[in-house]
Amino acid sequence: MEILLLIAIMLATAKVMGYLFEKIGQPVVLGQIFGGLLIGIFFETNPVIGEFANLGVLLLLFIAGLESELEEFKRVGKQSVIVAGLGVVVAFLLGFSVAYFFVPFHEAILYGALMTPTSVSITVKVLMELRRLNTKEGTTILAAAVVDDVLGILVLTIAISIVRGGRVNYANLAEVVISVSLLLFFFLYFGPELAERIFRYISRVDLPEVETSFALVFLIVFAFLAEHLNLASILGAYLTGLALGQSSKKKAIMEHMNVLGYSLFIPLFFVEIGMRIELSYILHAGLFAVLYTIAAVLSKVIGCGIGAKIAGFDWFPSLRIGVGMIPRMGVELAMLSVAMASGIVGGDALTVAILMVFTTTIITPPLLKWIYSK
Repeated sequence: MEILLLIAIMLATAKVMGYLFEKIGQPVVLGQIFGGLLIGIFFETNPVIGEFANLGVLLLLFIAGLESELEEFKRVGKQSVIVAGLGVVVAFLLGFSVAYFFVPFHEAILYGALMTPTSVSITVKVLMELRRLNTKEGTTILAAAVVDDVLGILVLTIAISIVRGGRVNYANLAEVVISVSLLLFFFLYFGPELAERIFRYISRVDLPEVETSFALVFLIVFAFLAEHLNLASILGAYLTGLALGQSSKKKAIMEHMNVLGYSLFIPLFFVEIGMRIELSYILHAGLFAVLYTIAAVLSKVIGCGIGAKIAGFDWFPSLRIGVGMIPRMGVELAMLSVAMASGIVGGDALTVAILMVFTTTIITPPLLKWIYSK
């Protein structure tokens, strides 16, 4: 009963703090994490809530997959792929380089991977306010963010697989690359058609929410399969969502998954992250956390900016694209949760990641408004 009461407290805190942070112009996610930090002063998390939070991670990536369009991948073209690709490479190298001087080699690889994805929800909101979302730069940012998250998940998958043994094992690396390639090939080429056929039969079963239930079944099964193949479970969750998102049942599944995810499991995930942050880590967040955060900002401005220039943009529009790709949020924290569950990093990594997420989301709106006023 105590666990159920704690879940109720966590959910109420997630919604109240999320609302308050949104009112002051900050991301809901940061409010939920801050709420978890406050709860963590009085309560400790436990394995049951940890499993709820783990399902929240998988649902977060599953919903991200549902929202992605395979056709969009085909339409993004060379420009967005160059912007995203160079942004990921520069972010990984800068993150690894900074971490290398503070943590062991295998952890530095993970810190490099954690810096790679982009969360453009903040950027989209600002560009909509400025009425610049439908410009060439805005469209490129949106398309590049889609490619960016896929590459980020793949980089993390490979990083976790490399460092689980505590050192780089090139035979394991080759095995991981082959496994990822086969999994991608299966889901991208056969997944949508199989999902359409399977759910056509499932929809004939006259039971409440049967499609939602089987969507959860496939999510968990393929996340388990990815983990069994020594890959990150979030890769299996994302690819399952991507395949189901191309079926005719996309809208119904997405609506119900959004209700299930955002009413219970996803808020619990972010609050639980806050509960796992040690206040002592924050008070003693030193040079590493600061340098890592600065590198996170510069990596996207430089990497994506140069990528945009190579793709044919002028320097100033390239700089706008680079600034628009700065924010980090949900995917990075989902990545870190998987890494911590694997025993690769400890709780101090949360401080570094939270500082990066907080700073990048805070500085992007004023930077974008300033650079678009020039």
